[in-house]
Amino acid sequence: MTGLTRRTGFEVELLAPPGGDRRALADAVAARCGGRVRRVFHSDSEPSLVPGMGCFWHLTPGFEVRDATGAPVATFVDDITLVADLASERVLGPAGRAPRPAGDPASAGGHQDWYRLLSDDPRLLRLVADHSDPAAPLARALEPVAALFGTPVETIGPARRLRDAAGATIALAAPLAAGRERPCEVITPPLVHGHEAALEALLAPARELGFTVPSEAAVHLHVDGAPFRSAGAFANLVRLFGHWRAHLRAALGTNPACTRLRALPAPLLDLVEQERPGGAGGWARLQAAAAATGITKYYDVNLTALLTDTPGRDTVEVRILPGALRPSDITARAALLEALLDRCQQPRPLPLPRTRVVDDPMDPRRAAQQLRALASGGTPQ
Repeated sequence: MTGLTRRTGFEVELLAPPGGDRRALADAVAARCGGRVRRVFHSDSEPSLVPGMGCFWHLTPGFEVRDATGAPVATFVDDITLVADLASERVLGPAGRAPRPAGDPASAGGHQDWYRLLSDDPRLLRLVADHSDPAAPLARALEPVAALFGTPVETIGPARRLRDAAGATIALAAPLAAGRERPCEVITPPLVHGHEAALEALLAPARELGFTVPSEAAVHLHVDGAPFRSAGAFANLVRLFGHWRAHLRAALGTNPACTRLRALPAPLLDLVEQERPGGAGGWARLQAAAAATGITKYYDVNLTALLTDTPGRDTVEVRILPGALRPSDITARAALLEALLDRCQQPRPLPLPRTRVVDDPMDPRRAAQQLRALASGGTPQ
C-alpha cells in the first residue's frame, strides 16, 4: 500500500454499465458506510450550438454521500467530456444490440427525474441553483425561480422554459440525453490520511456494480495551493509541468483520448524565467503577470486558484493521471507526483531537461527514472 502524505482530493471518472447510473453507486457506497444520499446540483459548462454564443451553463443531477456522523464521503456527478462510449452504444446499442427506435420513450433520456437546467448566464444559473430543489421533478424544477420573477413556467414539449417579464429567457429545464445518467465522476473530500483505503471504499462497489473506465477517462488530484503561493515554488511548478511534460505524461501513462488537456503556454514558461523570486514584491508581481497570460483550468495542471488571493478552492489540480478502477494504480502515480511537488517547494530552481525529448512515445520506465532523480534533487542525465 502506497502511503501519501499530502492533503489530497481525488476526482475519478467512471462509467456505469447499461441500465445503471451514478445514483446506484452512491446508494451502494452509502449502504456500506451506514450513510445517506442527498441529491444535489452539479454545475458545468458546454459549448453552445447557437451562433454567437460561446457556451451554456447547466445544472445536472449529482448525489452526495455522507456517513452516519454527517461527514462527507464523496459526491457522484456527471462529466460532459465522457461521450465516446455512449456514442458507440447509440450506434450498436448495449451489448451490440440494435439501437432503440426513435419513438421509444427510453431513447429520449430516461425518466423525468434525470434532467438538466440550462442558462446562457452563469449568474442566473447560480440564482436558479440557490432557489430550486435538486430533488424536484422536471415539471416543477423552475417553479421557485418563477415565483421570484412573477412569470409563468412555459411547457415546450417535454421541456420547461422560464422567461422574465420582458420575454428574456432565464432558464430551461430539459430531459437529459439518453445515457447521460451513466457517466460518474467520483469526487472525494480532501483526504489527510488513508488515501488508498478511502478510494477502495468507493471503487470496490463500482467494480462490483460493473462500472468501467471510459475511453476519455482521467483521474485528477487536488493538493493544497498554499505551499505554492511564492514566486520560487510557483516557478518550479511551471517548469515541472511545462519543460518536463513529455516525461510526466509517459511516466504517468496519460490517456491520449482525454480531452481538455493542453501544454502550458510558452508566455508563462518564459515569464517564470524572467522574474527574480527574491525581488521585492516578487510573488504579487508574478501572480499578476501570470494571470495576464489568460490561462484557464484546462491545461495539464490547473494553476488558476494560485492567480487570485480569493479562490473558491485553493488547490493545485493535476489533470494528467489516466483513468483507473484500482486505488493502488492511483496512489502509485500520486506518490511520484508528491515527491516532485516536494521538490518544487525547495528554493533551488528546478533544472530543465538536458536534451530535447525525441522519443515518440517516450519510454515510460526511462521517464519515471528521470523524474525520480529530479525529485531527489539531482539533475537527470
